[in-house]
Amino acid sequence: MRRRRLLAAVIFVFVALGAFVSGAAVVVASRVEHRAVRRVRPPVVTYTRAAAYSQSVSCPAPSLDGALPAMVYLPSGYRGGNARYPVIYFLHGLPATRSAYQTNGFVAASVPGGRQGAIVVAPQGARTDGADREYLDWDAKEDWPQALTTELTHCIDLRYRTYARRSGRALVGLSAGGYGAFNVGLRALKTFGVLESWSGYFVATDPSGNHVLDLGSPEANDAARAPDDAALASALKYYPSLLAFYIGNQDSRFLAMNRQYDAALTASGISHVFRVYPGGHSIALWQTEAAGWLRMALQALAAERARSSPTSVGAP
Repeated sequence: MRRRRLLAAVIFVFVALGAFVSGAAVVVASRVEHRAVRRVRPPVVTYTRAAAYSQSVSCPAPSLDGALPAMVYLPSGYRGGNARYPVIYFLHGLPATRSAYQTNGFVAASVPGGRQGAIVVAPQGARTDGADREYLDWDAKEDWPQALTTELTHCIDLRYRTYARRSGRALVGLSAGGYGAFNVGLRALKTFGVLESWSGYFVATDPSGNHVLDLGSPEANDAARAPDDAALASALKYYPSLLAFYIGNQDSRFLAMNRQYDAALTASGISHVFRVYPGGHSIALWQTEAAGWLRMALQALAAERARSSPTSVGAP
């Protein structure tokens, strides 16, 4: 009897000891897990580039018979500061939806930070879904060049701390936006000091990009073709500008046209930058090259401001 009681006591002690050790292990594991969870913190977001925050604006645009919406991306140092910034006006591709202008945040995110910061303005280029208006002057109620070069820039200069002169503005675009940047910008050298086309073209095309538009008259067709002649060379003597464009070597639609435009500018003695990169007509190419080409644009604007005395500024 005593042996049974002793054996039962021994068994009880071992069972209790096992439970204690297991419980302690559970507690220790629980504590280790708890500490591990506490060490996992949300990522810290540091804004070193221009896309610190964005605003949606609507600018009066009588030339479009109403208003022109745009996304405005402000640099990280804009709030709480008094510095002025150059503005990169960015035109998206066409055909597009009405909201396509809201989807180019990668451009603002690619702008260098610090002293080379900039405001990025991306206006709406399609007023109805599927529109392909090529940023042309169609009539008194749809004059894209007037809306972009006068009404939009005036609106932005009034609302933001900008350099409100040509040495504070670049007009940049991709695909149809690149065409718009050159076709509109080369006729508005008083307004823009830098023009860049990313995978763009130099004469208005149909939505497929494979056929040149016939707008019904020689005058209209001439207005839809980016200048490349002696008259442009003469204008650039008074308004020196950076003209820069690139294309992918697999861009079957626009590679040949870009090479032809490069040759035409060279024949006219017009200084420009032209590059052919590996890639097609794709967002991958544009994202890869964005930072370098935006840096080039901002450096050109800064150099022009250094050469010229300030004449006007934007909002206080």
